[in-house]
This record gives sequence, structure tokens and C-alpha cells, in this order.
Amino acid sequence: MDPLLYLGGLVVLFLLWIKVKGLDYVIVHQRWIFVCLFLLPLSVIFDVYYYLRAWLIFKMCSAPKQHDQRVRNIQRQVREWRKEGGKTHMCTGRPGWLTVSLRVGKYKKTNKNIMINMMDILEVDTQRQVVRVEPLVNMGQITALLNSLGWTLPVLPELDDLTVGGLVMGTGIESSSHIYGLFQHICVAFELVLADGSLVRCTEEENSDLFHAVPWSCGTLGFLVAAEIKIVPARLWVRLQYEPIRGLENICRRFSEASEDKNNTFVEGLQYSLDEAVIMTGTMTDTAEPDKINRIGLHYKPWFFKHVERYLTENKKAVEYIPLRHYYHRHTRSIFWELQDIIPFGNHPVFRWLFGWMVPPKISLLKLTQGETIRQLYEQHHVVQDMLVPMKHIQTAITRFHQDIHVYPLWLCPFVLPPGRGMVHPKGEEAELYVDIGAYGEPGVKHFQAKASCRQLEQFVREVHGFQMLYADVYMERSEFWEMFDGTLYHRLRKELGCQDAFPEVYDKICKAARH
Repeated sequence: MDPLLYLGGLVVLFLLWIKVKGLDYVIVHQRWIFVCLFLLPLSVIFDVYYYLRAWLIFKMCSAPKQHDQRVRNIQRQVREWRKEGGKTHMCTGRPGWLTVSLRVGKYKKTNKNIMINMMDILEVDTQRQVVRVEPLVNMGQITALLNSLGWTLPVLPELDDLTVGGLVMGTGIESSSHIYGLFQHICVAFELVLADGSLVRCTEEENSDLFHAVPWSCGTLGFLVAAEIKIVPARLWVRLQYEPIRGLENICRRFSEASEDKNNTFVEGLQYSLDEAVIMTGTMTDTAEPDKINRIGLHYKPWFFKHVERYLTENKKAVEYIPLRHYYHRHTRSIFWELQDIIPFGNHPVFRWLFGWMVPPKISLLKLTQGETIRQLYEQHHVVQDMLVPMKHIQTAITRFHQDIHVYPLWLCPFVLPPGRGMVHPKGEEAELYVDIGAYGEPGVKHFQAKASCRQLEQFVREVHGFQMLYADVYMERSEFWEMFDGTLYHRLRKELGCQDAFPEVYDKICKAARH
């Protein structure tokens, strides 16, 4: 039989099956079919297009000239909004499905959408050791360029599609954050278009209050149009040591010790049960032992969290040398461990060899095609949360996660939080070591209820003076939200800069109690 005829027959049978079962049934119960047949190829096309576009624009040095024109266009849109009477709040015109956050913001349908098409790296200044970028530049784009030039970001958040704008206006973290802090702490300047259409630059010395207030503000103080970020020399390899630990007290003690040791460039923990974890510590190096090299980013390699689990199963320590960029994006292919729920056989060797080069599907495409049924299922039976708690409370926090939601693996990532004036800072006047506990998956407790269970966790985090990442579902009431976050500087600047009529308050923009 002609191969094309055979393929056509399969497509017809597949479409008939969808018609009989119903599209909703197929998307919910056999979602991997839709993802593998449509979203994976589309994701590859998207990636190739954006990679070639970024490469050409950087090589042609056209980005700076285009940037100035784009900024003027944003200013024009803001001034037109003012002339029309400013009847609604403003927000970026980027569709909600393009964001990495699983939250679906309804405000874009009622607010004035300001189009911000800014996705280029503007300049790499090795003398000042900064890179200047537009807000829609993503982490995959930055590592591809900087690593080729021998540089890197001190804090380079994990997933390829995370954008600078999202990491500045929200937050970002990586396993080097125990030295450098959160993503906002490696930023040295922000450029914003304010509510009156003016363009301002803010640094530690210039417009200092605004510089400290922008992080975590979720675009409610102005439109970010550029950021300058510190860069540091890159090395070829990461020497990574795996250490399986058993016993919750031992896990917390060893993780705290590793996080306090500044000789470790990278520190990360993957906790597979209440009493089992693997602690990883790494340093950058230009040399590697040939027999210990592991290029974990190759498409046929096991998903990283499964690779790490092997050391726990075998109960042995080990050392590997991983290419720097492979290490940075070690959880990208499996979207940490979320992809196992979407493509259950995705880590099978046959699938990895044949189709692993197309993985992962773009999170934005998954959101675009999930439909209301899947969205509600995820909301009620799935957890995607990052809670930031002081390291001194790590054992209590992990126990609470176990009792309230029981999701494993847990991602443990340490970071130092310096004192400051913005929404997020330690309770005292000195820097404090915190840990990000990331829970991504289906809860294992029978009593799980999305709102009630997450509110219990939120209350605990407030009690220990911790913080909740705002990309996830937030169930706090307004008073509870501003108990967790310091709104002193934020609210003062909103009043001084005329933001109250121009932008929604951050609580109204991201909290479920305000949006429903």
C-alpha cells in the first residue's frame, strides 16, 4: 500500500475516533495524542523561528535602532490612552496564553492593551559586565548568546521560555541564588514607561525608590522596556556531586550546610519522599574527567529528575561533569516533572531516541489548547506552587507540604535574601538564607481541596515570614496578602506616579479572591 495512502487512512480513522468520543474526552483522557501529533511539531517550528530571528537581529546589530522606535510607540499608546480619558486600567497586550504562568488572567479582556513587541538582546558590555535586554528576551535566548561569548548570568532561572520581564516583575531563582540572591538582585537598571508616558531609568543611585519597588510589582508601576543585568565569566563545565540522604532531619541539616557554603556555586535538592532526597552541589570548571562527562541535555538522555533518582535508588554518591548550558536547562525537557503527566511514556528510551529532540512542548501552546475542562481539572486536582520560607523553618515547612498536599518530588533551592525597601525582604535588617520549596504535580492526600489546602499553606508561610511566588494561584484575601508582602514603598509610589488610575493593584491582578 502506498505510504501516503496508509497515513491518510490513519488520519481519517483518528478523526472518526475523535468524532465518536468527542474532542473534550480525547483532550482530557488521551492528551498525549494531541500533544505528540500537533504541539510538539509546532513547538519545534516556534523555537527554530525565534532562534533564527534572534541570531539575525543580533548579527545585524539592528536591535538598538528598533528598540528606540518601539519605546516611542509604547509612549504614544500610553498618551493616546490618557487623551481618551483613561477610562480603564492599562496592561501589556501580550496574550495570556503566551505566559509561562498557568494562571489565566481575565483582566486583559477589560483593560486597555498596550502592545509591547520587545524580544531582543540590545547589548553585551563586557567592560561593565552587563547585558542590556528587552523584556521578552527569554532564558534560552540569553544562554545561547552569552555562553557562546564566554559569559553567563549569575542567576539563570531554569526554563527556556521564562522572560526577563516576567522574572523582573515577578521573580526568578536558580541553584546559584544562595550566593547572588533572586533574579532581581542581579539587575542593575530598569527602564520603564510610566503612566504619564514618560521614559525613566532607575538604578540603585537614580530613581532608587522605583528601582526597589519594581520587582514583584507585576507591571503595576509602569511598562518595563529594558533591563541591565550583571554577567559573569562562564566556564565549560559544572562539576556536580550527587549525595543521597535519608531521614528528614539529616536532609534539612545537610541542605542547610551546603547552602551556607559559598564554595558551592550551585546547590539544589530533589526530595522524593518525606525521608528521601538527593542533595546536589556544583562548581564551574574548565576541565573535566573524560570518564565522568554526562551531556544531560542531549535529547536521548533520561529526564534529569529520573537520572538523579537513580543515585537514591542505588544509595551511592557520584560526581559528574555537565556542560554549563546543559546544567542550566537540566529540568527544561521534562518541565521539571510535569511532562510525565502529559506524556506518560515520555521518558521511555524509544520515545527519547525518536522524538526527544522535539520535547518539551511549549507551555504557551499547552495553555492555548487546554480548554476549560482541563483548566478546571488542573485548578482543582493539580498543584503548581513555589513557597519561599526562611531556611531555619525548612523542616517544619517540608512536613507541612507533606501533610497538606503530599506532592513529590519537591524542588529545594536555597537563596539569600538581602534587606531592602521593596515588597520582599527579610524581617530583620540583615541578609537571611531562605529556601524555595517547589511543588508541581497531583496531590497525594485524599482531603485535598485546592482553595482550602493552598490557604493552609499560605497561612503557614505568612506565619514564618515567608513569601509565595505570584505566578501561581494565590488564594489570600487582600489583608492577608499585604501581611505577607511589604506594600509601604509600593503604595506610596503608586500614588506619586499616578498609577492608581492607570494600572490595577498587584493584588487585583493576580489573586483569585479579587478576580472571581
